[in-house]
Amino acid sequence: METLSEEQAKLEQRGSLDKTIGDVQATIDLLVNARYAIITNPDSAGKALATLQTPVKKSFDRVKADLSEIHTALSEYGKALPKASKDKPFPTAENDALSSHPSLVNRAIAMHLLREGQFGVASTFIAEANSHPPHTAAIPDTSSGLSDGIRWEQDFADGTFKSESLQRQFGEMYHILSSLRQHHDLGPAIVWARWHSAILEARGSNLEFELHRLQFVCLFLGVAPLNGQSSFSGDDSNGPLKAWQYAKTHFAPFQARYGREIQQLLGALAFHQNLSDSPYRRTFHTDSAWEDVATSFTREFCSLLGLSADSPLYIAATAGAIALPTLVKLQNIMKEKRTEWTTVHELPVPTPLPPHLIFHSIFVCPVSKEQATDANPPMMMPCGHVIAKESLDRISKGARFKCPYCPSESRPSEARKVVL
Repeated sequence: METLSEEQAKLEQRGSLDKTIGDVQATIDLLVNARYAIITNPDSAGKALATLQTPVKKSFDRVKADLSEIHTALSEYGKALPKASKDKPFPTAENDALSSHPSLVNRAIAMHLLREGQFGVASTFIAEANSHPPHTAAIPDTSSGLSDGIRWEQDFADGTFKSESLQRQFGEMYHILSSLRQHHDLGPAIVWARWHSAILEARGSNLEFELHRLQFVCLFLGVAPLNGQSSFSGDDSNGPLKAWQYAKTHFAPFQARYGREIQQLLGALAFHQNLSDSPYRRTFHTDSAWEDVATSFTREFCSLLGLSADSPLYIAATAGAIALPTLVKLQNIMKEKRTEWTTVHELPVPTPLPPHLIFHSIFVCPVSKEQATDANPPMMMPCGHVIAKESLDRISKGARFKCPYCPSESRPSEARKVVL
């Protein structure tokens, strides 16, 4: 893969057509100027064509050289591609926990389609999945806590009821996101946040205030929605005075929790004529504000539906693609050494994932060197040291015991389960 990355970098560096386009445009300009000269003075046609011959030839030579360089880069990249992607069989599903739960896979696909706004495709998929129910594979159940095979029929009993309900809710979400991202209109989002204000407040969300804050900033700066009309402000006379009136009307419920932020917004009124040189210029920086508030809205909307902000199918596919090379290599090693992967609740080797794909802390018992599971949770002793429950039972044998890391003694009943 390193060689392929190097060739791709060379292709990006050498495979640009900007220089070629410039040379072609220069040739076109020469021909156009010669044509104009001949039209203006037909008697000079011979001289104009003779003068044109050498520059045009050089221009074509440069274009040919540019294309030759691009062709060489493409050829080298094409040779490196097969070497980097050799035809290797994918690993078998010997330890696939979802093989016995195809209904969960179907549900994940349907939910992903609904989340992406592909309502027509989702409806067709749900109808076909219900007309041809998945058959559970006759293999041992290696999953822990996964729902059984009838979950799909329970969630989508008639193939349309639940999906139509979700379509309406996700349709509302996409309508609001369209207003935010495409039209810079905060009205629909503010109405939604106000309607769910109590739930958002209980969750400790700051979405409603952020929406009002951005509306204040837009009014202060005189920024109108991109569609020419706002479904919320209802007035084109934007400016500091309009922002001040908006603050008096909408900021009162947020005074206790966001008093400092409100003071900064109102303090900027005194600097409205030279805001760029004031201490509040960062507060009114809106380059990324629209995308940030859209992301925050998506997260809160999905959370109220009991869903994560990102599609579980996307997360699983992304994490699986990252982990797949390591697992394939491990499988080959196990075949060579004739060993088996017998651990169900943990991966046999560390699989590095980016921070945004890590959702649960991992505890490895310092005594047994095994990863904690639901059946073998981490336990904290009175001294503060933590070991796995099985190690605790093995060391204590039900009686008073000494901590393996300090002189403190305690009883097994005094240990507390640690929730990560």
